[in-house]
Amino acid sequence: MSTNSAAQAQGSAQKSARRLPPELSIFLVLVGIALVYEILGWIFVGQSFLMNTQRLTIIILQVSVIGIIAVGVTQVIITGGIDLSSGSVVGMTAMFSASLAQASTWPRALYPSLTDMPVIVPVALGIGVGLLAGFVNGQLIAKTKIPPFIATLGMMVSARGISKWYTKGQPVSGLSDQFSFIGTGIWPVVIFLVVAVIFHIALRYTRYGKFTYAIGANVQAARVSGINVESHLVKVYAIAGALAGLAGVVTAARAQTAQAGMGVMYELDAIAATVIGGTSLAGGVGRITGTVIGTVILGVMTSGFTFLRVDAFYQEIVKGVIIVAAVVVDVYRQKKRKT
Repeated sequence: MSTNSAAQAQGSAQKSARRLPPELSIFLVLVGIALVYEILGWIFVGQSFLMNTQRLTIIILQVSVIGIIAVGVTQVIITGGIDLSSGSVVGMTAMFSASLAQASTWPRALYPSLTDMPVIVPVALGIGVGLLAGFVNGQLIAKTKIPPFIATLGMMVSARGISKWYTKGQPVSGLSDQFSFIGTGIWPVVIFLVVAVIFHIALRYTRYGKFTYAIGANVQAARVSGINVESHLVKVYAIAGALAGLAGVVTAARAQTAQAGMGVMYELDAIAATVIGGTSLAGGVGRITGTVIGTVILGVMTSGFTFLRVDAFYQEIVKGVIIVAAVVVDVYRQKKRKT
């Protein structure tokens, strides 16, 4: 009798463990990292890491752009793909949107006859250019069947080249106050959270989300069940491109200028945030909530290194190690799930 009771108790514990949200473990990692920085801060710096509200605000502001990109990258990776072009698309869309956001008072406007445009025009242009870049990525992957790594790598190089060609390498400055307002205060964070909520709902409760997960889990089964895989992949990559375009608009507005070198390495940070947040590189697994937490983890790590006065090259080394560790954990998780 006692043996049966023990077995029932064990089964109940396993069921309750299964019901725990997968983001809980990621959130506990975030709390653990923050507490480590807090302890090290008192030991080596003599200050609190967590009790500085200004530092925490800066962390959230810094990760907002990466978070917007990561929301799109999460959807791509759930389908079993990858997007290496998002950082370059940020730089390209920043240049395009800023070129139509210049004020008439700026003496070296790129298009003197198109200054003081309504703010919706440069914003729509930036998002539209990003959408077009993502659409091209999706078409290459869906129609030509080339690997997503190659298709987006090509876009990464091309988009960076276009951003340099557009203004012959010159920065675009003198942006209007209305456009710059997008990047002030907490607006980048608000934009990030709104984007995250929209696509969390889309992935969890709509047919778009069901198709995205189905393709990543088993593309052949998804095709047999009637899903137009090629068409849906184009949608996913186009959305990822549009979000990278939105991130480019926010980046230009925050900096109040646009340069061709903006967004360098952003794609790797977005991928890292996505993988740390629990999205599987094998496809079919991932949540936007986990990506949001993963993005904050990256921000806390970067801010913590700066707080402890750790040299920048050590920061990159540790970040690389953490990315590899997250992938190793994902591989182990996949093997465990299969067994």
